[in-house]
Amino acid sequence: MIKGIITPTITVFDEDKNIDFEATEEHIENLIEAGVNGILFLGSIGEFFAMTLAEKKKLISFAVKTVNKRVPVLVGTGGTAAEDVIELSNFAQAEGVDGAAVITPYFFQFNQQTLYNYYSHIAHNVELDLYIYNFPARSGVNIDPQTVYKLASEYKNIVGIKDTMDTISHTRELIQKVKKELEKEFAVYSGFDEYFLPNLLNGGDGLIGGLSNIAPELFAEFYKSYQKEDFKKINEISNKINMMMEIYSLSDPFFPAIKKAVSLRGSNLNAACKEPVGLLNESQSKNIKKILKKVNLT
Repeated sequence: MIKGIITPTITVFDEDKNIDFEATEEHIENLIEAGVNGILFLGSIGEFFAMTLAEKKKLISFAVKTVNKRVPVLVGTGGTAAEDVIELSNFAQAEGVDGAAVITPYFFQFNQQTLYNYYSHIAHNVELDLYIYNFPARSGVNIDPQTVYKLASEYKNIVGIKDTMDTISHTRELIQKVKKELEKEFAVYSGFDEYFLPNLLNGGDGLIGGLSNIAPELFAEFYKSYQKEDFKKINEISNKINMMMEIYSLSDPFFPAIKKAVSLRGSNLNAACKEPVGLLNESQSKNIKKILKKVNLT
């Protein structure tokens, strides 16, 4: 089980909106050197929804080779067509990834039985470790802890969940209902950075949060401080994380602001996003700079 901070990494594109593998490698190296505990490719921040299956496969192969088992590699394989999810998950397993994060199907707001059917079908056809990805603000549906418990108890390869909910209550319920009652290990991660500490205090396993793209060393230090019970340092870093949360609100969708913040910290990457998302304006960039300066990241 992966504990601590898993970075849902940005996908770096060049000016022609093709994957920039050189800059991607640089970013991967920065994350690993900073001390993150794992990397998730092709998450929401990784713009999985805007990439073709061929692009995803190229990135997965590159990621596994570049990381080279230095930290665990997870990949987002979710989508609306279950057979595509199965194909990509099985491809990822053959390439050597450690697990796949599968977002709840979107467009229709499926009921709990349909969500169970969806994940059941995927788990039955994939041997790779699977992590449910719950992000109702984007998918339009929230998976119930009882449904998660049923799936995890019936399928040994359903081993965790990323719970991207703007509340700790749902995550806490998952920890109490699923994690503590199952007869196997089950990981519960929060998806919003500000819930890193509440997740750990409630018995969860950590964070899959986007701000660690910007300051991976800060989040790595936070987790080490938690393990050492250095509450003074925990409080100091928590305050910085809380201030950094404003970055998410500076662009809609939020990932262009994350990319821009990474580039403003001196990274050699183009902050371009896949179509139809454009670059940030000067005002947005200035506001990101202000936040980074406020938390001593410039």
